Amino acid sequence: MSGSRLFAISDIHGHVEGLRLLLKQAGYRPGQDALVLLGDYIDADPATYAALRDIRELVAEGAVALAGNMECALLERCSRDDGGEELVSKAMLQFAKALPLYHRQGGYVFVHAGLRPGVPLERQLPRDLIGIREEFWMTPYAGEEPVVFGHTPTRRIGAAPGELWLGAGMIGIDTGAKHGLRLTLVELHGRMAYSCGTGHGNRYSDYRCVTW
Repeated sequence: MSGSRLFAISDIHGHVEGLRLLLKQAGYRPGQDALVLLGDYIDADPATYAALRDIRELVAEGAVALAGNMECALLERCSRDDGGEELVSKAMLQFAKALPLYHRQGGYVFVHAGLRPGVPLERQLPRDLIGIREEFWMTPYAGEEPVVFGHTPTRRIGAAPGELWLGAGMIGIDTGAKHGLRLTLVELHGRMAYSCGTGHGNRYSDYRCVTW
């Protein structure tokens, strides 16, 4: 599609106001631009569960949303019948249950956490797709399509706090929104990063737009 862009964001952890701000600042155009959301829309706090409604709205407009470990944990909690269903609607649970674990588009592989080295994409285990850490990003990547991932805050991999992590064939985009650092929306074709703070002193402010 002429003029279309490819956006990705991960590990929102309830910061949907920040998500909406970044999409607006980036001039995201549903139906023309592509948007891939990499999971962990919610956090352990049930107050964040409402974020699933925002994600479902974006999917209805054409975005692709993947499952993260937090969505899988919510489904597990509800399957144990320990009160989780009282905190989130059946419609939202059905939406979360239907989320795919990976996506390929525009020459990239999108996944919440990463890939098990040496295992074909189609044979990756769900526990790795939503939970792998060092075994993925510390191993030289041999695939042809770069992997865009979240789950591990980039500062744990070696990036400066709140910044993207760029490896050989890997792009880490969890810039620590959960930990009061930054929420980052990346545009892959133009190599742009749109971010805002999520700390108590700069929540959804300190907006930045940089190339990477």
